[in-house]
Amino acid sequence: MELDFETCRKAATSRDARFDGVFVTCVRSTGIYCRPSCPAITPRPENVHFLPTAAAAQREGFRACLRCRPDAAPGSPEWDVRGDVAGRAMRLIADGVVDRDGVPGLAGRLGYTERHLHRMLTAEVGAGPLALARAQRAQTARVLIETTRLGLAEIAFAAGFGSVRQFNDTVREIYGRTPSELRARRTQPAHDEGVVHVRLPHRAPLHAEALLSFLGARTVTGIDAVDDDGYHRNLHLPHGAGRVTLLPQPGHVAATLRLADLRDLAPAVARCRRLFDLDADPAAVDAVLAADPALAPYVAKEEGVRVPRATDGFEIAVRAVVGQQISVAAARTVLGRLITGLFPTPEEFLALPDGAFAMPESRRRTLRALATAIAEGELDLDGGGDRAETVARLKALPGIGDWTAQYTAMRALGDPDAFLPTDLGVLRGARAAGLPDDPKSLAAHAERWRPWRSYAVIRLWRLQ
Repeated sequence: MELDFETCRKAATSRDARFDGVFVTCVRSTGIYCRPSCPAITPRPENVHFLPTAAAAQREGFRACLRCRPDAAPGSPEWDVRGDVAGRAMRLIADGVVDRDGVPGLAGRLGYTERHLHRMLTAEVGAGPLALARAQRAQTARVLIETTRLGLAEIAFAAGFGSVRQFNDTVREIYGRTPSELRARRTQPAHDEGVVHVRLPHRAPLHAEALLSFLGARTVTGIDAVDDDGYHRNLHLPHGAGRVTLLPQPGHVAATLRLADLRDLAPAVARCRRLFDLDADPAAVDAVLAADPALAPYVAKEEGVRVPRATDGFEIAVRAVVGQQISVAAARTVLGRLITGLFPTPEEFLALPDGAFAMPESRRRTLRALATAIAEGELDLDGGGDRAETVARLKALPGIGDWTAQYTAMRALGDPDAFLPTDLGVLRGARAAGLPDDPKSLAAHAERWRPWRSYAVIRLWRLQ
């Protein structure tokens, strides 16, 4: 990532929150790094330089500002657009792959050598996979220190540190405080064991009603639900089960996480951010869509519409297959009969008897082929796979066509530019907006919405 000094300086001088997560400001005279929006006195230009990530700043020996908490900023929106190796690596690191499988495991998921991956990430974001994972562990530790009653030794291992000494040294180096001193700064009461409250920041605006209405229309009893307290759902996490409640608030989404194992905090947070599309840049998206006179009035009326994504790529693919050629309500009914409690893993899905599938035999075969491909490692729907290659592999499975593959790409792979020109709801929305309502003409018109056609799909669905 190339950072232009003058552009960054102007953003930091004006305290522009839209750049939070895009870069950090490193102040040589204090040894501290900040968000662009930090309210502290603006340092002299000769005393600052700019880096793309908190991990890069930590690598150069800078401490995190305890006033603006740059480590807790939204992620860079660049990773929403990019489906290359660096983007895939950043998503997997956020999900805790390095902590669970080490750098060899991350490199194996991506199909590159460790050396090449380190070189690539250092060039792109200023830090290698170990440094990026270390920065994430420090942030997880800070959250646990400030929001739970856990002992500091328990927090060290829950955050992914290999030893208490490593935990103490890292926290002191990054925050300029010992873990005990950070806990003494706590202003909020600690919560019950296994319950963690986290503020998930985002770039404004965020159209919360669009998110909650989309997810609410697709809830399955026992899996997820929407009510006045927000969106609730069960989570499959690397070390056990979890449950989250997400409630949009001004400037952030309040997340209440109940975890069987606190080592799952970082992946749970990453998956919740992905679900609500919280790293998006709504201003960039809306600017492109509003340039089309047909969409402009709807963008002006509803700013910041996001793409509801996924906490589990396999779940989204199953929902897509079940939803083929039937209504959303009918798909909910079929899924409700098929699933109770946690959404099954591919292996659990394959163990279900044929009688559990209230659907045509051909669709049951498609679901089993999908589950087999994921279980055998031929298909990665959780951020590690190349988007174009994954879509091609999906379409090679029996019973999966372009609609199912593009829907899965949009929600499971986080592709911001997927498009569904044959979808009945999209065509109805296009008609309501005065756009072409035949698939070929609409697809041609939609070229002007690149690279944000997924967001156009959500808006058209809201118009049907």
